[in-house]
Amino acid sequence: MRRIRITVSYDGTEYHGWQVQPGLPTIQSALEAVLGEIEGARVQVKGSGRTDAGVHALAQVAAFDLANPIPLANLYKAMNRLLPHDIRVLEAAEAALDFHPRFQAQAKTYEFRFHRSEICPPFVRRYVYSYPYPIDEERMFELAPRFEGEHDFSAFAASDGKDPLGHSKIRRIYSSSACREGDVLIYRVTGSGFLKHMVRNMVGVLLEAGKGNIDRGDIERRLQPGCGIPVGPTVPARGLFLVSVEY
Repeated sequence: MRRIRITVSYDGTEYHGWQVQPGLPTIQSALEAVLGEIEGARVQVKGSGRTDAGVHALAQVAAFDLANPIPLANLYKAMNRLLPHDIRVLEAAEAALDFHPRFQAQAKTYEFRFHRSEICPPFVRRYVYSYPYPIDEERMFELAPRFEGEHDFSAFAASDGKDPLGHSKIRRIYSSSACREGDVLIYRVTGSGFLKHMVRNMVGVLLEAGKGNIDRGDIERRLQPGCGIPVGPTVPARGLFLVSVEY
């Protein structure tokens, strides 16, 4: 038995997220379907994390076990031949049998993209949140680093049916920044891990700051344990990308 590690890129628009859901198209189910054809038996694919419905990935990491001795170069080509065109395997490599893409990940980087001009080109509309309305972008740039450090992100986490025990919501953010590149405002964050909808809620709060509805103190209160502030607002999934996973 071999453990294979792959890096996958996908357009999440037509999928109900990463994780298998009965009767719904997901990234994990698409990968498992083509690997089942190659292996001639069921193959379980484990990812570095669960991206939400509509979220994209530039470089998601996943792993699975195969008994098939197919060379990596052939496996890589076969998977891309069988996969839908909006999912691509960028690379494949042999991994240690105990490698786990989620539990051994040291950091993940996400990026959220706003399109700021009055008209959003149809060719990018699936990959940005079109927001042409007046906001104080400099205020957003100034407040984005406030998320850095170790904090309780309960006020930024949607309820998660996969976490019935309510595990710790403490996460460490290594970097958090926003900038403008042409017509696109980009928020980028790297952290030890992320909770359900956490990045989209962080961006939503930054957007509220840009509107003048939230100040630095409001953000700091949201990072305090037991703050009691309702979660949100949540920005649309289509602007969010998983950029990389570090090991």
